[in-house]
Amino acid sequence: MVRRAVAEDIPAGDPTGASLGPVPSKASLVARQAGTVAGLVTAQLVLDEVDRHLATGQGKASLVARDGDRVAAGSCLGVLDGPAPTLVASERTLLNVVTHLSGIATATADMVAAVAGTGAVIRDTRKTLPGLRAVEKYAVRCGGGSNHRMNLSDALLVKDNHVAAHGGVTAAIRAARQVIDRHPGALVLEVEVDDLEQLDQALAAGVGLVLVDNMSLGDTAEAVRRARKRGAKVEASGGISLDRVAQVAACGVDYVAVGALTHSAPALDVGLDWEF
Repeated sequence: MVRRAVAEDIPAGDPTGASLGPVPSKASLVARQAGTVAGLVTAQLVLDEVDRHLATGQGKASLVARDGDRVAAGSCLGVLDGPAPTLVASERTLLNVVTHLSGIATATADMVAAVAGTGAVIRDTRKTLPGLRAVEKYAVRCGGGSNHRMNLSDALLVKDNHVAAHGGVTAAIRAARQVIDRHPGALVLEVEVDDLEQLDQALAAGVGLVLVDNMSLGDTAEAVRRARKRGAKVEASGGISLDRVAQVAACGVDYVAVGALTHSAPALDVGLDWEF
């Protein structure tokens, strides 16, 4: 990711930064607002990659915060030292990474705090920016959340489109299990259901994990009750916001899937304070 980002930003050098000359510089990485940070591990990678492109001299990142730390507004996260052209050319790439990933980590941490004590686990989805899934899901973990499948190859998730194509929940599950039987690795099967009737069909077929999508709180609680009788786990999804997640978790679900963690989390305001 860092290599692609730096190559995108300085494909043929940084003429403005070159005008500074090889003067020493220092910049403090500062959180402008409170939040949970992520992406700091890329600071030295960015500095090294910029120097590899520009040959302007090596920079050094001395971090005082770690990914996953909860920080207050005004906190210094670390200090960058090195030749001014290297640091200036590194600024935007580094801040793009840290602000975006810290925003995801902060949104996740807020969700995790909201469901504390319920036993529910906050999970992400595949609703990630193309090419950034691994790092965005890393940011979710920094915020205390858990990762759902990383890609389509990881597990079987029978969704409404699969059910429609097969003509019903039971037929879709049967077809999915045929794939599992032919697969050399151990694949988890999860089935999405839209109502309690579909839930009963999935449970009758012996599914161990059901995803209740856009169900009311009452139906979600009833789904949990029925699933527990069969020894199955329940995951809830469907536009679940921070102000509603505690209510969903209180229904007794095992997981809450939140696509907004990666597709809509606002960036955390982090900037550089310079010294020349």
